[in-house]
Amino acid sequence: MRIAIGSDHGGVDQKNEVVKYLKDKGYEVVDVGTYSHDSCHYPLYGAEVARKVASKECDFGIVICTSGEGICIAANKIKGIRCGIGYNDEVSRLMRQHNDANVISFGAKFMETKDVLRRIDIFLSTEFEGGRHQTRVDMISELEK
Repeated sequence: MRIAIGSDHGGVDQKNEVVKYLKDKGYEVVDVGTYSHDSCHYPLYGAEVARKVASKECDFGIVICTSGEGICIAANKIKGIRCGIGYNDEVSRLMRQHNDANVISFGAKFMETKDVLRRIDIFLSTEFEGGRHQTRVDMISELEK
């Protein structure tokens, strides 16, 4: 499985820990940056991760900024992306199970890395249920037209 990951300066430390964790678990990771604490613009990194997922270059994406909000909004501007904030374990499961989310967002200032890693495992191991949920995902896709 190939996973794209990106963050702004507010999430770079947590992103680096996530990259190491994923690589240690055998995932192929595409790190689009940022790579420093220098101030930068989260929309660039959220959109780049989203483009890699939308194009099928990567299977899933992870985005991290200070709150998780801005980078999530940016990722969702790319057609075909369904990104949600993994603010607890149940939501991290439901966004995959019910919404077929393909990108998950985290807020480094408000989430401990141990919780983020657990929620990534939940997200990546949960299958989309389809059925009545597919109808709703299709309705979301129609909004992009």
